[in-house]
Amino acid sequence: MNWLTNLPPGLKSIFAKKEEAEGDSLWVKCPKTGELVYREDLEASMWVTPSGAHMRITPEQRFKYMFDGGQWTEIPMPPVMKDPLKFKDDKRYTDRLRSAKAKTGRDDCMVAGHGEINGRKAVILVQDFAFMGGSLGMAAGEAFIKAAEVAVERKAALIVVTASGGARMQESSFALMQMPRTVLAVQDVKRAKLPYIVILSDPTSGGVLASYAMLGDVQIAEPGAMLAFTGPRVIEQTIREKLPEGFQRSEFLRERGMVDMVLSRKEITSTLGGILGMLMPAPKRRARARTEELAVAK
Repeated sequence: MNWLTNLPPGLKSIFAKKEEAEGDSLWVKCPKTGELVYREDLEASMWVTPSGAHMRITPEQRFKYMFDGGQWTEIPMPPVMKDPLKFKDDKRYTDRLRSAKAKTGRDDCMVAGHGEINGRKAVILVQDFAFMGGSLGMAAGEAFIKAAEVAVERKAALIVVTASGGARMQESSFALMQMPRTVLAVQDVKRAKLPYIVILSDPTSGGVLASYAMLGDVQIAEPGAMLAFTGPRVIEQTIREKLPEGFQRSEFLRERGMVDMVLSRKEITSTLGGILGMLMPAPKRRARARTEELAVAK
């Protein structure tokens, strides 16, 4: 028997809160095995557990891991109408937005920054699943378009890291309209002959998977990520059959040609650097230095 069970209620609650706070600060449970992992070890491994589970991370952590030297400039996002339909279910939509903002410290799920990857200009747009499940609404659509415009202006690659449950139901058709709008923004990037690369993280589903998430020149997925338009449980209930093992996971889609490669988070940045090195011209300063080297050699 745990000795805490014999304490008076007041003392028991104090100890319980202390124990929970210490656990949050020092140890994190692996979602795959339930094993407790030391937080500092997780941070050193880019939040990949010893079992290989790729835990969800913040946009700022993505930028730190992906941009050269962990240096980037955040791109300000255009303001949008917060609650166009005055929507309410069991809670008001404005209350949900307020709660998500308090939890994440941001106005919506999309965060973008520009910098360099392996010396090549890049704009990275990251969906934060912690903000209402990374759902695609008007703010996210405007953020995507803004990131694409900055990429074209800077002659930079556009790299999108997806994590979403789909379109935001509280905005109804306004959310669904963002699907074609983001697709058109992707076309602008491609017309400018700039790379558009998608990194699919867990989960990527619904209207996001049905639009910009599957349009990359290169599709990279993190291991074990759920990539689905509709979840497996709904499909099983509809067709009344058991789905194959690993259905709708990264590896399943790679075997069927929907994903180009499945890479550990530690491999993504170096692979991106190689891809951008092939798809984009070398920076002028490096090209000039190389020309001087060849002249000296002659």
